[in-house]
Amino acid sequence: MSETKSNATAPLSGKNGFGRSGTLLLGLSALGIVFGDIGTSPLYTLKTVLDLTGPNPDAHVVLGALSLILWTLMIVTTIKYVGFAMRIDNDGEGGIIALMSLLGIKKHHRPAIVAVGLFGAALIYGDGAITPAISVLSALEGLNIVTPSVTPYILPATVAILVALFAIQPMGTAWIGKAFGPIMALWFLCMAVLGIGGIARHPQVLAALSPLYGLNYLTHHGFAGFLVLGGVFLCVTGAEALYADMGHFGPKPIRLAWIALVFPSLILNYAGQSALVLAGASTQNNIFYSLCPQPLLLPFIGLATVATIIASQSIITGAFSMTRQAILLGWLPRLKIKQTSDEGYGQIYVGAVNWLLMLTTIGLALLFRKSDNLAAAYGIAVSATMLMTTALLFIAMREIWKWSLWASAGVAGLFMCIDASFFVANLMKILDGGYVPLLLASLVYGAMLIWHRGSMAVHDRLHEKLIPVGAFLATLEKNGVPRVPGTAVFLTRVAGDTPPLMIWHVRHNRALHQTVFILTVQTAQVPRYDKESRLEIQNLAPQFWHATAHYGFMEKPDIPALLREASHLGCDLQLDDVTYYVGHETVIHDDSGSGLPVLEEVLFAWMERNAEHVTDYFKLPTNCVVEIGRQIAI
Repeated sequence: MSETKSNATAPLSGKNGFGRSGTLLLGLSALGIVFGDIGTSPLYTLKTVLDLTGPNPDAHVVLGALSLILWTLMIVTTIKYVGFAMRIDNDGEGGIIALMSLLGIKKHHRPAIVAVGLFGAALIYGDGAITPAISVLSALEGLNIVTPSVTPYILPATVAILVALFAIQPMGTAWIGKAFGPIMALWFLCMAVLGIGGIARHPQVLAALSPLYGLNYLTHHGFAGFLVLGGVFLCVTGAEALYADMGHFGPKPIRLAWIALVFPSLILNYAGQSALVLAGASTQNNIFYSLCPQPLLLPFIGLATVATIIASQSIITGAFSMTRQAILLGWLPRLKIKQTSDEGYGQIYVGAVNWLLMLTTIGLALLFRKSDNLAAAYGIAVSATMLMTTALLFIAMREIWKWSLWASAGVAGLFMCIDASFFVANLMKILDGGYVPLLLASLVYGAMLIWHRGSMAVHDRLHEKLIPVGAFLATLEKNGVPRVPGTAVFLTRVAGDTPPLMIWHVRHNRALHQTVFILTVQTAQVPRYDKESRLEIQNLAPQFWHATAHYGFMEKPDIPALLREASHLGCDLQLDDVTYYVGHETVIHDDSGSGLPVLEEVLFAWMERNAEHVTDYFKLPTNCVVEIGRQIAI
């Protein structure tokens, strides 16, 4: 009879309480990580919108455009994300992957929801490649106002800044991360002050606080007015980050930073820019920089450039975190992940993602050359992600909050109508460059799908003709297989039966260690797992154990540490004499015709060959590892 040693399996809750001072400090930190993208959108949003309305916009057009921007910020960011979405979390984590995991896997197994969530995540990669390029370009374009002679050097300078930004990623950013919050706080305060100065020149602009101006513009300008929504949407392209970064700071600090500083600063700045246009300022140049007094223009351009670099850093960090989540959930191949600081779990570096993102971002900057051109390609992917998030929120309202169908449909339906309007308006950008983020997202999603299908095919092959542990042990005794000193640790995907790896080992070496520890590592659909309930151990026979280790999708396994933990739970392991056995599967084509299509099989095999080695992934000591190979037809 087997004996089980473990505490009750329970995920680690990510909901922590903070005092008032802790909330303030976290809110300051959130300014540098969460609000970089949405905080730099005033650099290009209003100009893009007014360019779409046509030359020489009159007062009704300007007030209508401003009203649409302000109420988009209110409804999409403040009400939908800050007010509703951030109340739904997967053990403290937010974002579309965490929400997908909660509703599509953890609560029920729903492949459709999983597909929606993963494609939404892939879309974020698509727009994430554009954010650094458009942000840095728009900041440096302010130099045109100081001296037009610098125009030929803006693009090379942008490329140089982007190369430097990606080049420092392997060193980690913890050493400058502490300055991000105060710098962004200064940025928002400057935007607010400059906005107030602009409003003072034409106070009538405050009439745009009424939503009637925005509705009037949409109803009186037909299809052309509807297309303007594609530009208006740029003001909330960073809203998804508020939800995705909830696990790093908690909802209270993010809400505090948004309501107390970020939201008012954005409103004041957009209103100030619009006031200048009403006062007769030209819309040909960057309206944002027209707010700044001439003597302070160069320092302000410098501050804007630093703010856009911080916004770009936030996008890169988010891409690293999202990649790690997808790897641990089994939707991307293992990639080498480097922890760059011991100050925070989110301080990681993923080389493959960093360099691919750098090449894509620089390529986009060189292809589109100006922020105005990039704006045409920007937003379509994020608007699609927001639409998918709203669909998942509707399910969460019904299943988690237990709202009635009518209440859920009413609230989610309002968000759905707004998100759908922005998405359709952004679809008009496809021929002007909107195809770029969609193409990038399709490539990422295709890689996810191929890896998952290939992994499932390998899993199915490994589970064919399994031998129960009892029968295997009886065979060992019957055949007189000798037991040699030491501890053998077999890492396997198989739970409950004899690992094929062990069978191959005994068949070829005709011996087995005296102490055997079979380990299955499972990634739970929660961000983190309670360390005290991580291990479930079964004593199958004398000196013969099977253990299941649970990790959250935000954690990375450490097998030697697990063995020390198992020894504390009663497993008599010889930790000074451990041999780790890992399998190395070589994928070949299944000639029977029942396997994966040839192209999928070839691509999966290529990804597996280039994935991080299991020894590095599980932090195994390389001089204690035995690798056993096998060909698997899928």
